[in-house]
Amino acid sequence: MTAITVSNLSKTFQSKHKAAGLGGSLRALLKPKYTTVEAVRGLSFEMEKGELLGFIGPNGAGKSTTIKILTGILHPSGGEAQVLGYTPWRERQKLAFHIGAVFGQRPQLWYHLPAIDTFALFGKIYELDDAETKKRIACLAEIFEIGDLLEVPVRKLSLGQRMRCEVAASLLHKPKLLLLDEPSIGLDVVAKQHIRDAIRAMSEQEKVGVLLTSHDAGDLEALCHRVIIINHGQIVYRDKVSNLKRKFLTRKLVEVRYAEEVSPDFRLEGMETLKTGRYGVKLAFDTRQTPADAVLARLSSAGTLVDITISDPPLEEVIAMIYGQANQ
Repeated sequence: MTAITVSNLSKTFQSKHKAAGLGGSLRALLKPKYTTVEAVRGLSFEMEKGELLGFIGPNGAGKSTTIKILTGILHPSGGEAQVLGYTPWRERQKLAFHIGAVFGQRPQLWYHLPAIDTFALFGKIYELDDAETKKRIACLAEIFEIGDLLEVPVRKLSLGQRMRCEVAASLLHKPKLLLLDEPSIGLDVVAKQHIRDAIRAMSEQEKVGVLLTSHDAGDLEALCHRVIIINHGQIVYRDKVSNLKRKFLTRKLVEVRYAEEVSPDFRLEGMETLKTGRYGVKLAFDTRQTPADAVLARLSSAGTLVDITISDPPLEEVIAMIYGQANQ
């Protein structure tokens, strides 16, 4: 069964021109000029119940606009959408009892109060009795490891701690679908892992479907089975995350630090030297052409290794590559 069905969805905004100078400002006031911006253009896709779906794209691609339409915050300019059997912008109040949403840069917790107060308020909003709310808070506190944070004013929490509380709060009423818009933005590695582990646990235990937008490839690898990539409001790629990795995440970045000084003309077979320092070097290689074990062997033979990091390129670089291929 489908949790989300989107058909030929579109959303346009009117952008007012800002004129320079006193005369221009007067003309703009009397005869304003507008430009039509298409944030979403003919979007169509489906998401199954309980699925963990990545919905990604570069900044300005239309991701947040789409999620706002799916939650009922925005009305589309055209097309149709069904979320758990509801039309979001027509049945927003009914839908709210079945979905949770977190916008990474739009906090829902009361800033000057402890998170437990927002949780209690949400319990009343979602018409839970006090005993049920208390039991649910205890369950979420254990899964998200926030038991010692609930009585602390939100303003005193670190960003990672606050985001764990934000996601937990969105799950208080046991929604069937969770929409996450950049939940890990600005978080360190440990904080990201905490949130990923908790979301995965909730998905497994309660079969919560998750629609996730993120610029972090680690979020997609850890959580999502399938991915949809959009750009300029249109879908340019859709497939399993495993296929995305196999096709596009073949270029790896390597940062190495040696005990000895590095030669300015440092070169290794099968690798591209991007940057050299006094003791460190940054390289890149393609796993389809040079196996990782060969890379490690060549790096070790070049000197005494102190530290080494192998990572994927930025996700936006991969998206740009996919979008470029879609236009060819």
